[in-house]
Amino acid sequence: MTSENSVLRTKPVEDVLAQAGGPDGESGSGTSDAGRLHRRLGARDLMGFGIGIVIGTGIFTLTGIEAKNHAGPGIVVSFALAGLVSLLAALCYAELASAVPTAGSAYTYAYATIGELFAWIIGWDLILEFALGAAVVARGWSGYLQELFDLPTSLFGESAPVNVGAVAIVVLLGVVAVLGIRESARLTNLLVAVKVLVCVFVVVVGAFFVKAANLTPFIPAPQPVPTGTSGLQQPLSQALFGIEPTAFGMAGVLTAAAVVFFAYTGFEAVANLGEETRRPARDLPLGLLGTLGICTLLYVAVSFVITGMVPYRTLNEGAPIASAFGAVGAGWAASLISVAAVAGLTSVILVDIVAMGRIGFSMGRDGLIPRSVAAVHPRWGTPWKITIGTVVLIGLLAGFLPLKVLADLVSIGTLFAFVVVSVAVPILRRTKPQLRRPFRVPLSPLVPALSALACVYLMTNLSVETWLRFLAWMLLGFLVYFLYGRRHARLNRG
Repeated sequence: MTSENSVLRTKPVEDVLAQAGGPDGESGSGTSDAGRLHRRLGARDLMGFGIGIVIGTGIFTLTGIEAKNHAGPGIVVSFALAGLVSLLAALCYAELASAVPTAGSAYTYAYATIGELFAWIIGWDLILEFALGAAVVARGWSGYLQELFDLPTSLFGESAPVNVGAVAIVVLLGVVAVLGIRESARLTNLLVAVKVLVCVFVVVVGAFFVKAANLTPFIPAPQPVPTGTSGLQQPLSQALFGIEPTAFGMAGVLTAAAVVFFAYTGFEAVANLGEETRRPARDLPLGLLGTLGICTLLYVAVSFVITGMVPYRTLNEGAPIASAFGAVGAGWAASLISVAAVAGLTSVILVDIVAMGRIGFSMGRDGLIPRSVAAVHPRWGTPWKITIGTVVLIGLLAGFLPLKVLADLVSIGTLFAFVVVSVAVPILRRTKPQLRRPFRVPLSPLVPALSALACVYLMTNLSVETWLRFLAWMLLGFLVYFLYGRRHARLNRG
């Protein structure tokens, strides 16, 4: 047992279940000070949210960047490896989410297993992932829309002094997120249907233009990175062990896997909806694993077709899929693909806002941030105050900051959260062996250990500057926790 004043004090699992309304949505023995979320989602809705946030900028942009600069056609292997690591983490998420269905996902799992300080770190880390991710995607959405409809560059796209298009889409989707989870699910499911159909279209039509010559060699031979590349841009593993920086080869494939991991980030947002799922024990594992299985299959197929259509060195980094069709004389498909990109990015922003609101709701309920922000609207059944605050923050970032590619930073934050979730599974099995687990990770603790190690390994393949930015954000988080969160935490009241 840890002292109630310790930074490693844990939140009783029974308390988590009581706040959530019981393990299967029945009336719990306790009541949240801020009210309860409404259980309105099924497995199909969860997969809609999951696919809605996962399929977005990752496949529409990172395929070209990483194939051209690091992996060549081996980008297919990179997506498969990133998907495998995500699957290991998803199994761990599925066990914890089905046993402890809560709005806080990784944050709450850490609070119940390894202590308050680690929970705060995870919550702070997830804020980084979802806020920056949504802001970057909003700017990408504005750029795609400007190009598609030839809108004025003074209001849309990267050259706009204030990116009005990015702010507008954030505000519009913020209204949807505030009005209700059911409304958010309906819009997300519609957008998901559009982009999944277009991904299938890319694979089926693009397959007719694939040339074996473009796929040879499948993994290009290693070569030195271009001169003038900063040492801060090389992977941490190469910097630590003094390895000569290289591109392509198997090292390039692994570096690309660490970066395209960004394409899988967000599936854990499904676990944030545990308190709004009608049958969490059954539907949460289905939602998590179904999301990942569908997205991995689509990613591997699309990346194979795109690198087979044109030589990888000629891929357009901004719009690789549309440009590949243009290069083979199928320009008629470019507009259709751009429409899918707009739909895909729209759903990513919406699910980011929804997920971030649930994380803030959990942290406010626990007193680590002001408790008043966790209030649930009596009619809409959503944490409306924290959601509005989220929209304001994302809107400011998207409107005024020319955020470039922050995929590395989002990836490292997600991988770190996955490490904590993987570690939490065997810890909770030891500390709470009697806890009902509708879904169990097979071969535990081996699979959770493999998941944690794989995530750490991918983290070491991210650049030194990404690590420095991540550590700076974590340092700021420590200051907030020790100056406010620790003293105001709900556990301080016993």
